[in-house]
Order: sequence, then C-alpha cells, then structure tokens
Amino acid sequence: MKSKKFTVFIAGVMQGSKTEGIHSQDYRTEITNILNKHLKNVEVVDPDKTDPDRLNYNFEQSKKMFFDYCAVAGKVDLLISFLPIASMGSSIEMWNAYQANIPIFTITPMPQNWVIKLLSKEVFSDLEDFDKRVLKILNNYFK
Repeated sequence: MKSKKFTVFIAGVMQGSKTEGIHSQDYRTEITNILNKHLKNVEVVDPDKTDPDRLNYNFEQSKKMFFDYCAVAGKVDLLISFLPIASMGSSIEMWNAYQANIPIFTITPMPQNWVIKLLSKEVFSDLEDFDKRVLKILNNYFK
C-alpha cells in the first residue's frame, strides 16, 4: 500500500427521494472506522461532516456544494459508495470518479444496477463484507 496520504471520498445516499430530512448517515462513521483500522495515512472526504447544515442552504449554496463535491470525487485516490437504495447524487459522483480512472468500491445489495455494475471495480454486499475484504483488495489496487 502507498505510504503517502491516501484520500478516500465517501459517496452514498443522503436525501435520496425524501421530501424531508435525510437517510441515516451512520454508515459514514462505520466506513471511516474500517478504513482507519486497515490503513495508515488515510484522509476521508465526507460531505456529511463538512456540510452538516446543507438542508438549510439556499439554491446557490446547494448548487455550489453539489458541484464542488462532484469535482472532488474526480480527484481522490478511491471513491467508496454506500448504496442501500439508488442515489442520483452518488451516481454522478461515481461517474466523475470513473471518468478520472479512480477506482470505485460500492457497498450495496443491488449489484445488478447498471451504474453499480458498470462503474464499480469492487462490489461488497454490506459493511461486514467490506470490512473483511477491503484490505486485501486495496493492496491489489495500490501496491
């Protein structure tokens, strides 16, 4: 594995199709903890942590935040997407990473979804599967 700082973007369902509130974001802490357990020098980019008040943003603030994160998704070492359900924002972040040749690891029960199937380098069924297999897979990608 690389000895330099390793940057990971966590994509995943936030608001989804909800008209009020957001889906639980607990998965972000779990993914961060798993990464910290297995890797030294990992820097996690987590939009939930850096923009916790995003639901109160006006249109221009929301637009800037969204496009900024889409750009960041194309500049990291790895994108991890947590998708228990489909997420349009996450799919755009995945597309940006894919276009930049950044590996995408997706945690999802939907491996048949075309965006997941076509863009992901690795698919994990759940967080437990991710925890069990991620270190070996990372070592294969980042020697």
